[in-house]
Amino acid sequence: MTTEPLIEVHDDAAALATAVAGELLVRIADAQSAGRVPAVVLTGGSIADAVHAEVARLGTSGEVDWSRVALWWGDERFVASGSEDRNAGQARAAFIDALGVPAEHVHEVPSSDDVASAEEAAERYAAELAEHGADGFEVLMLGVGPDGHVASLFPGFDELEEQERAVVAVHDSPKPPSDRVTLTFPTLGRARSTWFLVSGEAKADAVARALSPATTTPAQTPASVPRGQVETTWFLDRPAASHL
Repeated sequence: MTTEPLIEVHDDAAALATAVAGELLVRIADAQSAGRVPAVVLTGGSIADAVHAEVARLGTSGEVDWSRVALWWGDERFVASGSEDRNAGQARAAFIDALGVPAEHVHEVPSSDDVASAEEAAERYAAELAEHGADGFEVLMLGVGPDGHVASLFPGFDELEEQERAVVAVHDSPKPPSDRVTLTFPTLGRARSTWFLVSGEAKADAVARALSPATTTPAQTPASVPRGQVETTWFLDRPAASHL
């Protein structure tokens, strides 16, 4: 079942981050109560950092059993494991290590220290998904770029057409670092709930286009494509919602 996207508008980025973090903790706890080990797909960027900080602040209440959560990433920069550009490193510093998520439940994309190429990293991550993530995702969180990209699926790139592979390498990213690894649209479509986290007026036009799919194409606005199987929610601050 898929439905029309829901839109939540918050006063500012801080309020947005608090709302998303609170809702995420509720969803994880509900899934655990239902007997599932929820798989959550994390994103990167400044609003994700703010959400992660709020998860760290709110996540010690005992509501969530952090030993029964699996973490994945929608995309990753193909750089060294210690690089500040790694989405996984940002999330580890913000909340993963502090809350004690077991290492075997933290599914990072291989770094350039681990494998020789982004293609090999994509193949390994796809194999890990097939082994440990076959049941899909409880919550998938996505940022949106001013150009309308999601994960590392950029307007006009060939990877938008991929229907067979779960994970692909991306080169010549318009936003550095240039080499990346990303989930493809079919894989992004395996989430029960898909949440877009968007802050700032610079992204307002992309938000408006993504929420009016009749006026754009996936090649122009990749953010218009992903939908949750049960729910799709756009969490926006007022500047990001200003063109709706």
